[in-house]
Amino acid sequence: MIVVIGGGPAGRYAALRLGHAGREVLLVERGSIGGQCLNYGCMMVCALNDAARHLEECRRFAGAGIMHGEQMVDFSALLAGMEGVQGRIRGVLDRETSGSGVTIRYGSQAHLEGRRVFIDDEEVEAEAVVVATGSSPLIPDIPGTGLDGVHTAHTLPQMAALPGDLVIAGGGIQAAEFAYIFSRLGCSVTVLARSGFLHHLDPRLRRIALKELEGVEIREHAPLTGISGTSRVTGARFGGDRPGEIGADTVLLAAGLVPNSRMVDGVEKGADGRIIVNDRMETSVKSVYAAGDVTGGPYLTPVARLQGVVAAENILGIERRYHPEGVPQSIALRTHLAFCADGETEGLELSIPGPAGPGTFWSVPSGDTGMAKILVGREDGRLGGVWAASPGAGIIATYLADAIRHRRTVFELDGLLEVHPIPDGVHGLIGYAASHLREQQK
Repeated sequence: MIVVIGGGPAGRYAALRLGHAGREVLLVERGSIGGQCLNYGCMMVCALNDAARHLEECRRFAGAGIMHGEQMVDFSALLAGMEGVQGRIRGVLDRETSGSGVTIRYGSQAHLEGRRVFIDDEEVEAEAVVVATGSSPLIPDIPGTGLDGVHTAHTLPQMAALPGDLVIAGGGIQAAEFAYIFSRLGCSVTVLARSGFLHHLDPRLRRIALKELEGVEIREHAPLTGISGTSRVTGARFGGDRPGEIGADTVLLAAGLVPNSRMVDGVEKGADGRIIVNDRMETSVKSVYAAGDVTGGPYLTPVARLQGVVAAENILGIERRYHPEGVPQSIALRTHLAFCADGETEGLELSIPGPAGPGTFWSVPSGDTGMAKILVGREDGRLGGVWAASPGAGIIATYLADAIRHRRTVFELDGLLEVHPIPDGVHGLIGYAASHLREQQK
């Protein structure tokens, strides 16, 4: 029997691959199948962002004189509806996983001591183990984190009401996405970023993000140092060059994730708790594998899924290795901001505003149609990076990330025929770059 600990993307994909191969698999999940992605991450952001974006579009149409009447959101109904859809997805995942021959054991706690596996304190025999226990929200070591009104993404679904004055601690993608959502739902939102806000983002995409977060107060280099209140939150204190305190009834901690490996002993770990693995997802203990967030960042669902499959195939005796380069990412605001690059900084850089199309037609008057940018090798035409802001930017980045990984050139991609109309300018830039380089090389 093979034991998989954790039913999130990494564990479930490992279990599916092993089950389809005819192996006896026990998947141990102490909570709900789907892991962080379905229950507290990607799908929750999708649900809330859809509502926030709908409200913003209604206001846009009202400003154009096309729609009349104020649109309001019932926050409790929104959370209840979200949970209902998540429940349906959980049912699908359960049936899909069980249908592959995997036995799922819910509500149990697994513990690993080297090669020894314990489930609810009972030792079980396993020929191999896949640890896929995910990650947990980073809780800063500051006063007040236990007060009523302090939330993470894991407790957000239990919010009793829509916050009035919300402070979000964090300066990355998660903080930006929640800032957009809650500001458009009607909250007064302040972001406290420990360093720069979205400082790793391409400058053009960052400018778009800041414009789409209009109305959100963003304080950079202002780390959260404490949360005020007796039983419930009344404010948030911050440090930096200009320390101070602001009033708030809710604080949302969105300062990152940490590997959830406290139930695993006897394997090599990093200082942050991540389980150290090689490119076959093997740990320091023979026949013990680890995959997904528990191995450290990037904390991304597609990465976790792939790592789970790599671990499973090596257990099956199929040589496969995980190569982390060329991973696309996105930020969900009013539009999607997506990007992927191979790390090169030199080359021909081309960018244009996004064209009108589905989701951007009514943005033309305000000039908010997004953007497209590519980085191309001047000598060989190799695509080295893509950055896009559009309703479908994530799809564009997905396929062009594959082109980046396989070192494809704009000459090979030239002649790409898009579905029209499409609010994406990347395909046009690729054709232009190919023509430009041919002219230069003549």
